[in-house]
Amino acid sequence: MKTLADIKKIAVLGAGTMGPGIAQTYAMGGYQVTMWTRSESTREKAIASLKAQLDTFEGANQLKEDKNVIMSRISFALTVEEAVAGADMIQETIVEKVDAKQELYATLAKVVPSDVIIASNTSALNIFEIVPEQLLPQMIICHWYAPPHVIPLVEVVKSEQAPQEMADTAVTLLNNCGKTAVLMKKFIRGYIANRLQQCLNQEVFYLISNGYCDAEAIDLACQASFVPRACVLGICKRIDFGGVDMTFNNFKNKSYAAPQWDTIPSILQEKVDAGELGIKTGKGSYADTGRDVEEIKAERDKFLFEVFDLTKKFMADPV
Repeated sequence: MKTLADIKKIAVLGAGTMGPGIAQTYAMGGYQVTMWTRSESTREKAIASLKAQLDTFEGANQLKEDKNVIMSRISFALTVEEAVAGADMIQETIVEKVDAKQELYATLAKVVPSDVIIASNTSALNIFEIVPEQLLPQMIICHWYAPPHVIPLVEVVKSEQAPQEMADTAVTLLNNCGKTAVLMKKFIRGYIANRLQQCLNQEVFYLISNGYCDAEAIDLACQASFVPRACVLGICKRIDFGGVDMTFNNFKNKSYAAPQWDTIPSILQEKVDAGELGIKTGKGSYADTGRDVEEIKAERDKFLFEVFDLTKKFMADPV
């Protein structure tokens, strides 16, 4: 198994939504990165994304070295075999489709040495049920959050066959790259943050669908209460501050009943059918602002930098 000291080159397989941000993070951590893209057009889009992201980082004083130096660590390959040649760690970020994953991992099983760490970024699939059995001793999940170059969290979980040292190595590597790596004891679909967010999503659409409030009211309520509080206390520590007995009584008194959905919420279905998919189509829960999408993303990232910089201070000196 590769140790932390052994890892010099990382292959990032996939250059879609997550790939460029993940590649940037590893390159900022000092690693040589080779990205696999299926076509030259995809490669050019990835390069454009990387340059735009690094410009945003530079503008927000988030770089410790010249952006061109970081960019020089990233190369591209049009075949999987070329991308993983000489790699000490592989980060898979391709589409969430079983057949696509199976095809890729069948290729990896033929060309990747047994001591190379293979990490999947899968968000919805149990990758350990998909990959060839021979890869399981070297398989982990490193689950990133979008935008991956900005959001600190990466959830890490190993296969049952992989040694604990492999997961520990990944956690240390990610932390060294400036991420907040959270080690899970065992796999569960949705991991930690996505499961909590899905609970919130159910309640969001219940409140809107039943006319209790609109999307703006929900956002304002969250931004003015538990969301910033969670930056300081998290979720479980907040229970300690509020009193474990109070939480116990809330359960005992059945003060909350989660909404149960037999079908997809109608308001969500209507938006998808109408093509109202968020900022990428110009309209979602909020009306079209008419602003450039990349401009909005850059502004979002700058605000997130401020929030996470402050949050790191709270995490370093917990109350």
